[in-house]
Amino acid sequence: MLRFAVIACLLVTVALVQSLEFSDCGSKTGKFTRVVIEGCDTTKSECILKRNTTVSFSIDINLAEEATAVKTVVHGKVLGIEMPFPLANPNACVNSGLKCPLEKGESYRYTATLPVLKTYPKVSVLVKWELQDQNSEDIICVEIPAKIQ
Repeated sequence: MLRFAVIACLLVTVALVQSLEFSDCGSKTGKFTRVVIEGCDTTKSECILKRNTTVSFSIDINLAEEATAVKTVVHGKVLGIEMPFPLANPNACVNSGLKCPLEKGESYRYTATLPVLKTYPKVSVLVKWELQDQNSEDIICVEIPAKIQ
């Protein structure tokens, strides 16, 4: 029985160490409180993004300053090199759940879809997702460990 308890504790510890963590990469005028990625197993260390699919996700944010405009900027970081990811609609005030202007002290939910193209290489990538205000300051910046398969 004691062996079973020790093994169970070790498995829980390993699971906690390997859990997915979203990190702040320079949020200035807000903070993210929750990130949800459809189909992402948060018990793993990376979110699996399957090629030739579209991934939906949301980010809950709290705003410390007013934002009259919000722009989405996305980079993929592979081997320490950031590569810009072009978006069909970088205006976060349109079709993303945000209605600009955003008010100081309020909470918002940003939603987006991300196409994972078949042409993308199968590689681990750190996705850097930024929402920038009218002055190009990061409202929030979230890093998402992912693996394209």
